[in-house]
Amino acid sequence: MRSENLNFETANGPTTAYVARPDEGGEKTVIVIQEWWGLNDHIKDIAGRYAAEGFTAIAPDLYRGKLATNPKEAGEMMNALAIEDGLDTIKNTVDAASAAFNVKHFGITGYCMGGTFALRAACELEGFSAAAPFYGDVPEEDVLKKLRTPTIFVSGTKDAWINPEKVAYLEDVAERYELPVHSAKYDADHAFFNNTRSEVYDKAAAEDAWALVTGFFNDKL
Repeated sequence: MRSENLNFETANGPTTAYVARPDEGGEKTVIVIQEWWGLNDHIKDIAGRYAAEGFTAIAPDLYRGKLATNPKEAGEMMNALAIEDGLDTIKNTVDAASAAFNVKHFGITGYCMGGTFALRAACELEGFSAAAPFYGDVPEEDVLKKLRTPTIFVSGTKDAWINPEKVAYLEDVAERYELPVHSAKYDADHAFFNNTRSEVYDKAAAEDAWALVTGFFNDKL
């Protein structure tokens, strides 16, 4: 695996993305969106896991170099990040990666706050062939009904934030508008994929979700 930083401009100033690429191949590219903590070692590790599966993984820094050290900071940083700013950073990530790596089709995934942005980007931005948001917030119906990107929405039935009611709402809108959404629900808590948080990590659910999503990206990209 090779790793590097990709530098690019956004409407609110310059930022970078962490890029993990396999030694060979890597034509299939996945944008990985951070949790509310920032672009930390856990997100870089996930990018590395994608590279080990043969994907190029690109994780943009939506906080432009800042990292949260506790939930209070993370919540403040997440709330300070406007949806428009995050989407602009994602759009510019796609443009920069297209130019740097000659990529035309992208998948997008993200966790917690990153799941919110991954789903929103799949609804509102061009260039994504597949999306796999993990337990991100669900946008309002007027945004969600725009979704044309094949999507797996991963959630936990024990999640108090992206709770079963929110997931049911997503499923209802998807059914009414015939949106290309598969809802993958696990008997697990919020952030169950994060293996650095023993209080919520669910190994069996995380491994199953990983196999589901990587298979989906291999099929769609």
